Amino acid sequence: MILVSHDMHLLSLVADRLWLVKDGGVQPYDEDLEAYRAMLLAPPERPPQPRPSGPPKPARPSREALLALRAEVRRCEERIRKIEEMRDRLAERLADPALYEEGRRTDLELCNRKYAEIMEALGRAEALWFEAQERLEKAEAV
Repeated sequence: MILVSHDMHLLSLVADRLWLVKDGGVQPYDEDLEAYRAMLLAPPERPPQPRPSGPPKPARPSREALLALRAEVRRCEERIRKIEEMRDRLAERLADPALYEEGRRTDLELCNRKYAEIMEALGRAEALWFEAQERLEKAEAV
C-alpha cells in the first residue's frame, strides 16, 4: 500500500519504507522521519550567486536631488533669457544710426564694451546651463 501524507505521527505508525519526492523525482529515503524533519527545517541549499562583473551600479538619485537639478537647469535658462534680453536691447541701441554721429563717440565705445561684456556673460551662462543639463541627464539615466 502507498500512503502519501505530511502527518509525521501517522507515518511513524504505519510506514515501513519511505520514499522522497523531490525536484521532480522519486527516490527511496533511507533515513528515519527525524532526519526527514531536520532536512525540512534546514535552510535550503542555494547555488552560489554569480557576482556581477564590473563596478557596482551607482545608486539612483533621490527625488529631491532630481528636483534640485531640474531647478538648477531652470535657473540657468532664466539667466540666459535675461542676458539675451539685455543683449537684444543693446543691439537695438547699436543699430541706431544716431549713435554713430560725431559727438557720440564715447557713447558708442561704452555700448561696444557693454555688448562685449554681455556676450561674455552669455557664453558663461550657456556653459553653466550645459553642465547643469548634463548632470540632470546623467542622474535621470541611472
